[in-house]
Amino acid sequence: MSDFARHPAGVAGAILLTIIALAVVFGPLVAPYDPQAFHTTVRLQGPSADHWLGTDQFGRDLLSRLLFGARSTIAFGVGATMISVIAGSLIGVTAGVVGGWIDSVIMRGLDGMLAVPDLLFVLLIVTMLGGGTGEAMLAVSIAFTPGMARISRSSVLSIRTREYVLAAVARGESQRYIILSEVIPNAIGPIIVEGTIRVSFAIMIGATLGFLGMGAQPPSTEWGLMVSEARQFMYRSPWVVAVPGLAIAVAAMGFNLFGDALRDAFDPRRSR
Repeated sequence: MSDFARHPAGVAGAILLTIIALAVVFGPLVAPYDPQAFHTTVRLQGPSADHWLGTDQFGRDLLSRLLFGARSTIAFGVGATMISVIAGSLIGVTAGVVGGWIDSVIMRGLDGMLAVPDLLFVLLIVTMLGGGTGEAMLAVSIAFTPGMARISRSSVLSIRTREYVLAAVARGESQRYIILSEVIPNAIGPIIVEGTIRVSFAIMIGATLGFLGMGAQPPSTEWGLMVSEARQFMYRSPWVVAVPGLAIAVAAMGFNLFGDALRDAFDPRRSR
């Protein structure tokens, strides 16, 4: 923890994530307006005392929509990453512990999936499943699973030869005990770090899908969809695109900075 506190970028990331968490939890409670209420008399109004971040093409308050959208946007990124972390960890730990031909088959299959860029892979899956928030989340989690499995396997392989694992084997402990009590607790650090960083990518991919109309659908306040709906007014009223776009960038930056700091804290050699 002391190493983390001495990491300025990590502290900045923690502050950003705290602000985002407050918006997710309390945003809908403090939003000044109904995010779906149309007010045609104040269409495309710039930031003012009544509307701090301005209004969109339908006169909807951007601050209110941003606060409501934080919950769906962040939930998408965290949810997709959590699914991939769980699935990838199970696959990676199994491959690393069992070894042999099972490990080879699993890893060759994962290598084939990793050969396809994440965004392209997600687009292919969403095209097959159909658009929607649930389908997009599933697609991102599937695309992220091979990478998480590889990280998990690498951690397991490095731990298998540690003295405490060899001692457990010498004592005659069951493989289940070794995996649950010796391997997973000591391999969890790199998995958490990678998962934290991947949340930022999940948020950006989710926003991209929303922008393309393949993710969240109207009347959702998801930030990527907000950018998509307002893009035709970006030259006349740039704040309608800048506000949700900046929110996406800040959220992704927060998770990225925090994840990098965690990585340095778990492996001090990286910061030297």
